[in-house]
Amino acid sequence: MKIRSILAVLLTLLLLPNMLFSQVKTSAVKQDAFDWIDSRAELLNRTAKSIWEFAEIAYTEYKSAEYLSNILENEGFRVTRNAANIPMAFVAEYGSGSPVIGILGELDALPGLSQQAGIAEKISIDENGNGHGCGHNLLGVGSAGAAMAVKHAIQKYGITGTVKFFGCPAEETGDGKVFMAREGLFDDLDICLDWHPGTINSAILQTTTAVNDFEVIFAGKTAHAAGDPWNGRSSLDAVELMNIGVNFLREHIKPTARIHYVITDAGKAPNVVPDRASVWYFVRDIERRDVEAIYGRVLKIAEGAALMTDTEMQVDFFSGIYNYLNNRIIAEVLHKNLELVGPPQFTESEQEFARVLQRTFGKEEAGMNTEINELKEPGSRSSGGSTDAADVSWIVPTARIRTACWPLHTPGHSWGVVTCTGSDIGFRGMRTASKVLAATALEAMLDTGFIEQARKEFQERTANFVYKSAVPEGQPPRIPVRKK
Repeated sequence: MKIRSILAVLLTLLLLPNMLFSQVKTSAVKQDAFDWIDSRAELLNRTAKSIWEFAEIAYTEYKSAEYLSNILENEGFRVTRNAANIPMAFVAEYGSGSPVIGILGELDALPGLSQQAGIAEKISIDENGNGHGCGHNLLGVGSAGAAMAVKHAIQKYGITGTVKFFGCPAEETGDGKVFMAREGLFDDLDICLDWHPGTINSAILQTTTAVNDFEVIFAGKTAHAAGDPWNGRSSLDAVELMNIGVNFLREHIKPTARIHYVITDAGKAPNVVPDRASVWYFVRDIERRDVEAIYGRVLKIAEGAALMTDTEMQVDFFSGIYNYLNNRIIAEVLHKNLELVGPPQFTESEQEFARVLQRTFGKEEAGMNTEINELKEPGSRSSGGSTDAADVSWIVPTARIRTACWPLHTPGHSWGVVTCTGSDIGFRGMRTASKVLAATALEAMLDTGFIEQARKEFQERTANFVYKSAVPEGQPPRIPVRKK
């Protein structure tokens, strides 16, 4: 036993110089990446502002995708456009060999949230326009900036490995990455990195909800609503009866579940019995299997509504996504690198702007968050929201961070977010995220033990699980006809 202990000490002493050299080298490479991002701040800010101005909603991100993919191509990336047969999806890669590190990006805006940048009151640019109320202009550019910084390090230091940036459309409808995953675009990754703008600075362990996204269409018969209503079969009655049934169902589902809907077609005129009506539903819960169970009950209610009204029913299933499987090993490295980079710092005028915005929304005037949250297990199991990035997390070890890009307590998907995502406040949080993602990707390339640990955790948590897309084979995404 004594001989073994002595040998172990001697081996450690022999390896220590190499270990210390490796740590020094990794630190130097990371700092070089940080310096590169700082030197390209104007480019990143300008790109984020341009995509903010395009404000293209789901499956219309043509300008945004072309703008960003051209920048990456000019930086020396190999760009594959029309990825997964989606015109605005693309993959940009640089380097060769293993490990292969993926970084996710999104570009879509939200409808009806047009807002001037840097203004602490609601003033739209276009009354009918869109706006980046979830910060995806920052998300896409911040992730691309990280990929470019990694490319710079690969080139300068001769690092072996490949970085892949994914330009993903339509996150807001929960679609883009689902179709990309179904086509196997993430299958060759060793790990995948993700981030999202927000109000905090933290690596994330909290999961998201799985969701089914679908529309139910009822077909009836028209008739004069006053003259001979007995000859009609009201599809609108079917929609309303279905909604009533679903609302009664709420008493008998778990507290973690969510069901919400909007009526997308309710007929054209009150004096015509409508022969077509439709309702668009989201069904959510923490686990994919629980979503499927509730979904089945909702469809039974729809069938009952059709029977009650003597109408025909059709279901258009748009998309289904998983809950997010955050990899703790990756999250810990992201957290460590967030502490290394430090939280975004804001000027006093930006802090005052944040307080004015909070006052406008009737919130506590706490300003911008400049602290890093402790990495710990979340108090609740789910954030309530959903993201198609979750599907990627069941294919490859994945984790994400958030950085402060708008003031604390600002309502999500609001004009208050849009005014920040097009200004320096949002850009500061974006560049912080770029540095953290770049540092973590480079650490994975320089320390293969990190990837092995992440893979081990992933395999343990997905034992006996095989990813299967909830979207049937052959079903295309809902890409609208492009306006000329």
